[in-house]
Amino acid sequence: MTIWEYARLEYIATGSLGTDRVQDWEATFYGPGGGERWGVDERYNDIPHLNRAGAQGWESYHRSDRLIGQPVRLQRVTYSMRRPKA
Repeated sequence: MTIWEYARLEYIATGSLGTDRVQDWEATFYGPGGGERWGVDERYNDIPHLNRAGAQGWESYHRSDRLIGQPVRLQRVTYSMRRPKA
């Protein structure tokens, strides 16, 4: 039986709403040791952060997003992650 430890990676838009198409995106990783800021990107690009988590043994098993406004805009993406507990 595998015992898992869980974490999440949140990717949140920090730019102003409205016509700002190039928003900043802040990545924060919340693991067993608490929250850790993983940096800010000028455009939505979560692949480097997912690769960083994968290098630490984490696997993503669920992705959820939050859309707001009219026209609809992506505001937040959360990845649920897990890895076997050593």
